Amino acid sequence: MAGKALLGNVTDNDLRLLRVFRAVVQCGGFSAAELELNINRSTISRHIKDLETRLGVTLCRRGRGGFALTPEGEQVFASAAKITAAMEEFQHDVDELHQRLTGPLSIAIFDKTASNPDCRIYRAFAAFDQQAPEVRPEIHVEPINAIERGVMEGRFQLGIIPNHRPSASLNYYPLFEEQMLLYCASTHPLFGATGDAINADIVRQKRYVGIGFHSPNMETTHLLGLQRHATAHDQEAVAHLVLSGRYVGFLPEHYAEGFVARGMMQPLLPQLYQYVCQFSAIVRHAPPPSRVVQTLLDALVTAHSQ
Repeated sequence: MAGKALLGNVTDNDLRLLRVFRAVVQCGGFSAAELELNINRSTISRHIKDLETRLGVTLCRRGRGGFALTPEGEQVFASAAKITAAMEEFQHDVDELHQRLTGPLSIAIFDKTASNPDCRIYRAFAAFDQQAPEVRPEIHVEPINAIERGVMEGRFQLGIIPNHRPSASLNYYPLFEEQMLLYCASTHPLFGATGDAINADIVRQKRYVGIGFHSPNMETTHLLGLQRHATAHDQEAVAHLVLSGRYVGFLPEHYAEGFVARGMMQPLLPQLYQYVCQFSAIVRHAPPPSRVVQTLLDALVTAHSQ
């Protein structure tokens, strides 16, 4: 005979404890979660202990070594995110019945886009806020694969990413482009090199930092025959390693512009070592977007078509 399930029916109190647990994980620990939850640390600790007792597992380690999730905690956190997404989707569905634009809206954006003069996300948010002032946007900055997965799972209602490999589970709406160039720092041996001192073979021999997940950066790396010597997971990390003077790496031209103006970086063979990223808004193919999501999507497309 199968044993009785440890959890049984999920109660309102279970959902409340899961919300506390999710906030602690997102904030990176109990102390940081105090402001987010507006409750003191001892109460947060008691709630987490109650949840651990309810689930029959240890969710996290806390002590001098800092806050860290156990493997069981990571699984519960992922499941809690799905529950939260489902509840938010239910709230949006109910609001649809009343033709209301209200509630939370979770959006994920790839990093270092705000300084791109062709990026008009800010205009879209301005127009969206005028149409839906009761909606509470929640913005996340994530890698491409995390954004795609989050949109597919419903944790993010909308994402904005550079195009790479399309998915049948997603709908794509082109927004803007981004010019990428290969840079070195002022302390790098190739800085200021001209004539015979620099060519494609010489550049390929230098230490290169590339993005460590499937992306236009990874595709271009293979296409141009660059060998990755260091791995980064966002543009900021690439910039730090380029500025070290030990690596060359691709950065958005608009983002590197400030470093170039201060004489800290320069592009290398820009006619060869360059590529363009097309950025798109993504939403799930099914179910169709709620009125709130569609309103933001329309604002994004309109802002970038002007």
